[in-house]
Amino acid sequence: MKTLVVFYSLEGNSEFVAGIIAKKLQADIVKLETVKPFQTEGFGKFFKGGMSVVFKSKPKLKNQNVNVSQYDNIIIGTPVWASGYSAPVNSFINQYKFTGKKVALFLTSGGPDVEKCFAKLKKALGENDYVGQIDFIEPLKKGKDEAARTTEKWAEGLKF
Repeated sequence: MKTLVVFYSLEGNSEFVAGIIAKKLQADIVKLETVKPFQTEGFGKFFKGGMSVVFKSKPKLKNQNVNVSQYDNIIIGTPVWASGYSAPVNSFINQYKFTGKKVALFLTSGGPDVEKCFAKLKKALGENDYVGQIDFIEPLKKGKDEAARTTEKWAEGLKF
């Protein structure tokens, strides 16, 4: 059974977690990249990112032809923006619709609203078998080693 880790990362937190998961599970990994990058600094970072979630934006992805049909297990990671998942993940979900997969989710955030984000992701992803979810608060700033250990343990426990 093949596993895919697909993620979007603005500041490196989701990329950090995704890399650990992919290595631990010997999974393929896809970093979602947008044609027009999101702002990474200042007020615009929060404003534009939040607005993209509120308006359910689907920015054009550089990634093309991700063949999700060849995977039994899909792990999706995203930062939490405005209580929701990032616009690039929204693009992925809408471009590569799939059902009947075993799906695990991970979030990186600066604080609250992770449960709302998990619920929104599951609703958007539809009829799949959800086998795990986990969230991290700024793992690169608040305990990189602990986050790495927690991620490995979580990945090991996934029921694929």
